[in-house]
Amino acid sequence: VQRDADTQRLYARLFATLAREANLKALGRDAVARLIEHASRLADDSERLSVHRRAFRDLLREADYWAAEAKSERVGAAHVQRAIDQQIYRASRVHESMERSILRDIMLIDTAGEAPGQVNGLSVIQLGGQAFGRPTRITATARPGRGGLVDIEREAKLGGNIHSKGVMILSRLLASRYAGESPLSLSASLAFEQSYGMVDGDSASVAELCALLSVLAEAPLRQSLAVTGSVNQHGQVQAVGGVNEKIEGFFDICRARGLDGSHGVLLPRANAVHLMLRSDVVEAVRAGQFKVYAIDSVDEAIGLLTGLVPTDTLNRRVADRLTKFANIGRQQSDGDNRQDANRHDDSR
Repeated sequence: VQRDADTQRLYARLFATLAREANLKALGRDAVARLIEHASRLADDSERLSVHRRAFRDLLREADYWAAEAKSERVGAAHVQRAIDQQIYRASRVHESMERSILRDIMLIDTAGEAPGQVNGLSVIQLGGQAFGRPTRITATARPGRGGLVDIEREAKLGGNIHSKGVMILSRLLASRYAGESPLSLSASLAFEQSYGMVDGDSASVAELCALLSVLAEAPLRQSLAVTGSVNQHGQVQAVGGVNEKIEGFFDICRARGLDGSHGVLLPRANAVHLMLRSDVVEAVRAGQFKVYAIDSVDEAIGLLTGLVPTDTLNRRVADRLTKFANIGRQQSDGDNRQDANRHDDSR
């Protein structure tokens, strides 16, 4: 439902009713405020509220327990927050295992320095009623040829239809933007590194395109940033799902390694209304230790990742490199034609 002053008053009455029905302690004003914030988080929208009564009933029971443990006469925001934290903790075994693998450099995710053709993508894993974000390394390679763009996930039958659609869209964008009326003389590949299950969705297509442009322009990408977003054939960045969990997943890794103000996440501007981030992430953003960039186009994304002006320097580098590939292809083709002609003359 829409989140406004009238609805928030109705929600306060709803929470009081649920507490009375279950013979729970009365709720303080701060507890009601925290529950309303959590209702927006459940809806994944700062302008909407979830109406999932069972989720609120379970949360109120647990918050009441923690209030009793603290010998408090009322349920406060701290008790609600502890109940939320405990719900997350009970579902966090897989999340903690993946995070530990990254911090031990078993799963390779860089959060500092620069690297060409390599970018941090973001995915979401849903386990029961909880979801968490997982950073994923996306890499690209490119060389002269006529093989087009190879989606390794699809070739290995690990890519879903929506992911394959996203890769095809970015390949057409690349051809129309940089090849013009000439054939695209390129043999390139994209891959999700250390991915051993199905990959689906198009939320990594901006990151994939940035990795490909990076390797073509020979321009390294900042590893302190992660990217999520879908791209269309005109280079516009489109909204995706799970942005809160994606941001928090990358934030947790960066915080464990030490925030220095260079870390952040790029997300579609259309997703700004969906932001309902954890309080520790919000505090880090306010302190300038972590950044959240809202972007409208792939040019903005590649500019932030490389520090180059896309419309001038970077796009020129990409166009020049593709022209070089095309010239190599023509030279090889001319050489093959001469060899065929010589063989034909010899046979005569």
